[in-house]
Amino acid sequence: MKLLYAVQATGNGHITRARAMLPALQRAGIEIDFLFSGREKDRLFDMQCFGDFQHYQGFTFITADGKVQSWKTLKQAKLKQFWSDVNNLDLSRYDLLLNDFEPVSAWAARRQSIPSIGLAHQYALRYALQGTEKSFWLKPAIDCFTPLDRYLGVHWHHFDQAILPPLLSLSNRHSVGDEGDKQAFILVYLPFESLDKVVQWLQRFPCTQFKIYADIVEARSLGHIQIHPLCRQAFPRDLKLCEGVISNTGFGLSSEALMLGKKLLTKPLAGQIEQYSNACILKQMGKAQVMHSLDANKLENWLTQESIAPIHYPNVAEHIAQWLVSDEDSRAETLVKTVWQEVN
Repeated sequence: MKLLYAVQATGNGHITRARAMLPALQRAGIEIDFLFSGREKDRLFDMQCFGDFQHYQGFTFITADGKVQSWKTLKQAKLKQFWSDVNNLDLSRYDLLLNDFEPVSAWAARRQSIPSIGLAHQYALRYALQGTEKSFWLKPAIDCFTPLDRYLGVHWHHFDQAILPPLLSLSNRHSVGDEGDKQAFILVYLPFESLDKVVQWLQRFPCTQFKIYADIVEARSLGHIQIHPLCRQAFPRDLKLCEGVISNTGFGLSSEALMLGKKLLTKPLAGQIEQYSNACILKQMGKAQVMHSLDANKLENWLTQESIAPIHYPNVAEHIAQWLVSDEDSRAETLVKTVWQEVN
């Protein structure tokens, strides 16, 4: 089987999912090419494992101070370029498109009648989840953004739908698992917030050590606050060692925090229905504290809380890869049931 794996590169969670899937697909004997869109190519980092991947502009959203800027997002969307990319993308050499919320390849596959399967957190939002009750437009919008033959969502619960557990790199699991490995600092990743405002917020707590990861070039230290550039090696290490995580409510990092048993303080990106729904579900599960601003009182209360129990997820990627090469269970009902039975 020759497969094109197309990934929305706006957020790192989509790319992390692709990293988890890659070795499982290779072990299943599937030949894979990759395509990314949604972020400038020179802003992608540590992409060597994906080989000579294709890159397109695609679509993304513009944010400022923790909010989606709707007008600016629409204004920067280059529809003429998008349709040119759709028409120029030749998928004739592929047996299947595996799509993680990437629109160029989805529309190209639709026009060229190439079989396609969606695998992304966003596809869980095609169903009525907490936080989306009033968003009647969400399912048709997702289906229009990436029109595919079949969809598999991923989430922290199946909600009796075609939804799988989070796709994570199991090497990131806290293999030591002892409290003695934990270090006395809080990991902070708030890419949609103003870095200056985040620093000002954290400066109110001089007795707590914070490590911020941000889109900067060089690391710097401000006493109890350290600021580091994004790094695929250092960030997972600090995620394992930290006492807790402060982040926006993206699905990928929240899932890793749950797997590692890290207490989580999260701020959903305002105007982004996916993150709002994630926050509602995390709060309902009792797995995170939610704030809607850089709230000093929320942080003070959260810092005194204990860690949560880790959730043990199975090798979801391996199950999916084997499902793709089999000719059985085309609706994925058995796949979903089998995988959830292995979640502890």
